[in-house]
Amino acid sequence: MKKVVTFGEIMLRLAPPGFLRFSQTNSFDVVYGGGESNVAVSLANYGVPVDFVTRLPENDIGACALMEMRKRGVGTDKIIYGGDRLGIYFLETGAVSRGSKVVYDRAHSAIAEIQAGMVDWKSVFKDVEWFHWTGITPAISQGAADACLEAVKVASEMGVTISTDLNYRAKLWKYGGDREAIMTELTSYCDIVLGNEEDAEKHFSIKPEGLDITTQGEHVKAEAFLSVCEQMMKKFPRAKKVITTLRGSISASHNSWAGVLYDGETMYKSPEYQITDIVDRVGGGDSFMGGLIYGLLKYPENDQNALNFAVAASCLKHTIKGDANLATVAEVEKLMSGDASGRVSR
Repeated sequence: MKKVVTFGEIMLRLAPPGFLRFSQTNSFDVVYGGGESNVAVSLANYGVPVDFVTRLPENDIGACALMEMRKRGVGTDKIIYGGDRLGIYFLETGAVSRGSKVVYDRAHSAIAEIQAGMVDWKSVFKDVEWFHWTGITPAISQGAADACLEAVKVASEMGVTISTDLNYRAKLWKYGGDREAIMTELTSYCDIVLGNEEDAEKHFSIKPEGLDITTQGEHVKAEAFLSVCEQMMKKFPRAKKVITTLRGSISASHNSWAGVLYDGETMYKSPEYQITDIVDRVGGGDSFMGGLIYGLLKYPENDQNALNFAVAASCLKHTIKGDANLATVAEVEKLMSGDASGRVSR
């Protein structure tokens, strides 16, 4: 496989041990992660050559984030340096009826102060097949949005396949940028679009036609998303595939998990998994995207296999502590085959 590049922010994650609340803890567990870095780790874990592009501060915390990427086999030589701090987010892990909670402390991070022209995108995309970005990056700052636009334009000129996870974040987009205009221009360059009904509505004012997406039932959710897919493809004619995950939240500890992929003609649907004892759901969507990119590269003529791989990979991620998915290809394919026993491998 040729190289994949992802671009975005890697952050320091601080979480109380276990299921403690912020008000109970005297210590925090440390993890490094972020939407696009998590995708890069997944791909590296599957044996795909991948570079992660970001901007890091030249201090010990930035060096720790860099080491985490290198440890996982992600290429880091295109990372640029500057700024004073790494972004932080605090995670309180929910359980049963109490949802998880995130508090951001990422203002004035190194990548929030990135500007167009700082990254040599032509050099970054040399001999690269695929570029991935998410809606989180342009939500950080105008400079990050400008750098992201610069990236997709160069990638498009160089014939690179471009994917996005729309990833609407209510707690971001605070700098005054026109969210719909920015995301519309960026997404117009994309070949592969991952997003759900909320992403489509918040970014593009696209809503399901004639269906209530809050209605319980797996079938209704899939049909509702077909309407969204058709509108997305009409708005973004370059898009070849529109994909979403279908998460049913029975509780913070128990989710149903599936996905659908629409190629303009056929709606593919994955098997549904019941994840009954979630270990860590942060990064679930990123692990889906990493699995999807791998699946589309490995099974270029079989969208059903690609989708099934992505859903199985992200199902396994829910059992792994931390932001990134550390499941192997063999483990994902075992689950795809129907073996969900979790028996000891000796």
